[in-house]
Amino acid sequence: MAGALETLCGQAYGAEQYKKLGIYTYAAIVSLLLVCLPVSVLWIFLDKLLLLLGQDPLISQRAGKYAIWLIPALFPYVILQSLVRYLQTQSLILAMLLCSVATLFFHIPLCWVLVFKLKMGNSGAALAIGLSYWLNAILLGFYLKYSSSVERTRTSFSRDVFLSIGEFVRFAVSSAIMVCLEWWSFELFILLSGLLPNPELETSVLSICLTTATLHFYIPYSFGAAASTRVSNELGAGNPNAARLAVWAVIVLEAVEVTIASATLFCCRHILGRAFSNGKEVVDYVTVMAPLLCLSIIMDSFQAVLSDTLRNTKTSKILKGEGEADIPVDA
Repeated sequence: MAGALETLCGQAYGAEQYKKLGIYTYAAIVSLLLVCLPVSVLWIFLDKLLLLLGQDPLISQRAGKYAIWLIPALFPYVILQSLVRYLQTQSLILAMLLCSVATLFFHIPLCWVLVFKLKMGNSGAALAIGLSYWLNAILLGFYLKYSSSVERTRTSFSRDVFLSIGEFVRFAVSSAIMVCLEWWSFELFILLSGLLPNPELETSVLSICLTTATLHFYIPYSFGAAASTRVSNELGAGNPNAARLAVWAVIVLEAVEVTIASATLFCCRHILGRAFSNGKEVVDYVTVMAPLLCLSIIMDSFQAVLSDTLRNTKTSKILKGEGEADIPVDA
């Protein structure tokens, strides 16, 4: 849902309506914090839901426990994702990079202590994620409060925030549908694998494949985020030709990247499983799945860059100054 800010904030910045960026960001945080409440309730009863779906009792119990410990991570994640879009649409990337690096150096030893030293296992990993999200959100919050780089777009919480919630939700729902249809299709495979005769093997192998795909996904996602910023800014400024050029540029870059990535993954298919498991059965199974994984990565990469840019063509009109600038968009 936070992807709606890429459209709203990006085009507002391009149209030089700087104060709207802060208003939209506040509206996103308020809206998404409310969404966290039903999600938290769902996660509390996740183990019972998985059992109703016919999943293995041991897997259901562990997944449910992990989800409960992950609930505290939902709320800082809302703030973090909103602030990331707020800064991204202004091309303020260095601050996010430094905060992410600081969080990474905090997260690794914290996760090690909670998982191994305090013997909390998966619960410790979930708790570490939440604490790291809080740190990242706090660091970005300090940057927003004291940095002169966001002086033009910084604004105080006001009545306009509540008036903007409806506009944000309208774009957020379609953005969420676009993202969820993809991610839920992956999760559905894992759920279905839990119904197979050997659920531990099947879920392990599919989790390895999807984890690998997710790790790679952040590369095209980053390309798409950069293109998304450029497209939304140019559309907001009324320059559709420049926006179209940015789309073609990111398609070419991603074609080169995914060719290298899929070829490397295919060549390393016999050892890929060893990065996750020492079991020969798991490693051999991952080797068989690797060609399909390569195909999935190729298709998903282009989907990632195109969906990010397409999201910013959902609105063809934005205020600029006192009048309205019509923006022709060639979808």
